[in-house]
Amino acid sequence: MKYFFTLLSLLFAFITVAQTASALKSPVLLEASPQEVGMSTERLAKIDAMIASEVDHGNIPGAVALIARNGKIIFHKAYGMANNEAKIEMDKDAVFRIASQTKAITSTAVMMLWEEGRFQLDDKISKYIPEFGEAQLLDTYNEADGTYTTKPAENQVTIRDLLTHTSGIGYGVIDGDEQFKKIYAKAGITDLFTTEKITIAESVKKLAKLPLHHEPGEAFTYSEGLDVLGYFIEVISGVPFDEFLKTRIFEPLNMKDTWFYQPKENHNRLVAVQKKENNKWIKYPITFYDTDYPIKGAKTFFSGGAGLSSTAKDYATFLQMYLNEGELNGVRLLSRTTVRSILGNQIGAIWDGPKHNGLAFSVVNEKGEISGGLGSEGTFEWGGYFNTQYFADPKEKIIGIIMKQTQGPVDDNTSWKFKQMLFSSIDD
Repeated sequence: MKYFFTLLSLLFAFITVAQTASALKSPVLLEASPQEVGMSTERLAKIDAMIASEVDHGNIPGAVALIARNGKIIFHKAYGMANNEAKIEMDKDAVFRIASQTKAITSTAVMMLWEEGRFQLDDKISKYIPEFGEAQLLDTYNEADGTYTTKPAENQVTIRDLLTHTSGIGYGVIDGDEQFKKIYAKAGITDLFTTEKITIAESVKKLAKLPLHHEPGEAFTYSEGLDVLGYFIEVISGVPFDEFLKTRIFEPLNMKDTWFYQPKENHNRLVAVQKKENNKWIKYPITFYDTDYPIKGAKTFFSGGAGLSSTAKDYATFLQMYLNEGELNGVRLLSRTTVRSILGNQIGAIWDGPKHNGLAFSVVNEKGEISGGLGSEGTFEWGGYFNTQYFADPKEKIIGIIMKQTQGPVDDNTSWKFKQMLFSSIDD
């Protein structure tokens, strides 16, 4: 018995040392002064003034901005109103609908399962979701009655295609092709957000029967592929998608405010989606969805492409894990080799410009770095439907997040100004 307890003590000591070493290398995000991490206080003050001015001029109703470098938060401020009609001021811990910023989190979950040897990236999705069957391309469409014909595709949709938006699947109500908008609507596909009682399994199985825009793997079409992968995660793991993210990503990283549906105690922190009407900011009305979906309704639809809500601090924590090559505060979610693959160019010449597309983000390439204002080569980024943006630069170890909640026409230049002025604030 004494020998057993000695072994147990040695094992505990080993684990403690291992965790401590890792935690020292990449601790949780804490606050520091700009000078401590080589940033100009004077230039950051100009960013502060710029965002405040945009609010004062009525270009945006409010915002939360966060900047971190070397694992330290050096700028975290709130501006304007979270809800003008209710006269609620913005707070830096406000909760935002992050919409397509959900995609990188879903992709991370997929790659965590990939690391466990559950599948290969070039496996056909039909191997795991049989409803996809043999891929079909749209051939003809009849505007009069909404009927269409298809022809067999030469390629089959793979998991990699779904991660990179090259599957040929469309995006329904926000699709660029009117024919696909109508096809998806007629089929009853839930595209983005809903308060209705429906599951991703039900929606994805309907989606699987629909035609594709193009041959899988041969073009980029922004798609519901990450919703498909949310259901795929359920199939592979045997765990509901929301529970998988909670237990495997959010709890380990201490992302307490990131949910598909916010707990009751967070409801008053949810920022209103606003639009400008008669020179006033008003709450965005119910259209094909209710903007209050994170706090009301059936709460059964876990959209892997658009469903999460979160805070600037929580999302910065997620990005810091990537800057640390897959780990944070003694918790490793991904290996550094997997992170390298995620950030690598996955679709070659399909994107020929200042960025390439990886498995979770768009990534600045050499052309982008030279063009200026986008960050160093390797900077990864994305944004969200309700006017949220983020980026992280591995070379400069910088994170930039600016969260807003607007819909409809908006004269908002904060996104490009914030990024351009942030990189100009590097002092060392």
